[in-house]
Amino acid sequence: MWPAPITLTGTHVSLAPLSQDHASDLAEASADGDLSSLWYTMVPTPEEVPANIDARNATSGITPFAILDPTGKAVGMTTFMNADAANRRVEIGSIWYRAAVQRSPMNTECKLLMLRHAFEELDCIAVEFRTHFLNQQSRRAIERLGAKFDGVLRNHMIMANDTLRDTAVYSICQHEWPAVRANLKHKLARMAQA
Repeated sequence: MWPAPITLTGTHVSLAPLSQDHASDLAEASADGDLSSLWYTMVPTPEEVPANIDARNATSGITPFAILDPTGKAVGMTTFMNADAANRRVEIGSIWYRAAVQRSPMNTECKLLMLRHAFEELDCIAVEFRTHFLNQQSRRAIERLGAKFDGVLRNHMIMANDTLRDTAVYSICQHEWPAVRANLKHKLARMAQA
């Protein structure tokens, strides 16, 4: 399996291989802000969390993580997905956080940990991000990372409500990583001073 399951630890957040041990916390996290009601996302309902964990762990080509706060409580999920070991590319996706921790240092550090692992340990040549074209909050967050807009995959997916999703695709290339890393570290330092 590439990338192999691993625990990544920072100051504000840790990423641990996703398991049913996280189900109760993640059901509570999904309920915070009624995240599953956002039609343009794919956040499981609290009741769907255990099956979602099983599905993520059973899908080849993905490495799912629970996002843990400093106390070890699971507050969301993220995934390395669409992994292509031969071409050293991976996507960071299927990301969601409970409402109470959105726009906190956790998201910034989560991306720093995953991007550092992808570029410095896995030697990726590019890391992709994809989101619903209409999910402006997610698109702005991806752009703030320093990812470049690659284009739109039109009618890319059929959503649970039977609408067709146009997918906005972004990427960070290996040569861009040093500047992106410096930017993320700068953001974290400013958040710590606030």
